[in-house]
Amino acid sequence: MPSSRVDGTGESLGDLVSELTGDLSKLMRQELELAKAELRQEAVKAGKATGMLAGAGFAGYMTTVLISLALVFALGAVMPLGWAALIVGAVWGVIGLVLYTTGRTRLRAVNPKPERTVETLKEDAEWAKHPTK
Repeated sequence: MPSSRVDGTGESLGDLVSELTGDLSKLMRQELELAKAELRQEAVKAGKATGMLAGAGFAGYMTTVLISLALVFALGAVMPLGWAALIVGAVWGVIGLVLYTTGRTRLRAVNPKPERTVETLKEDAEWAKHPTK
């Protein structure tokens, strides 16, 4: 009867296959954890950029309200109060523009693809094809 031992180490083929299966299972769990961490990080960046865009929306609302009030005061009585409201409205417009531009730039920097996970999965697939390299 042939021996079930692969080499002189005392490990059978079944033991080696079992060990390989366990290692692959552990590797896949680690890859999933890496993907989760990367996606969590990208979600935080997207959340911050979305918050800036929400701030830009509020600034746009304030711009509309204050410019409308300024126009009412300016057209109604041409008083310094109206011009003051116009200046405040213009400041809100600038703030809104800055928030919008910054938020849009940061949102464009968000990458939903887990780059490191994709790279390590490619490496794992290559290793699985040629495990002796």
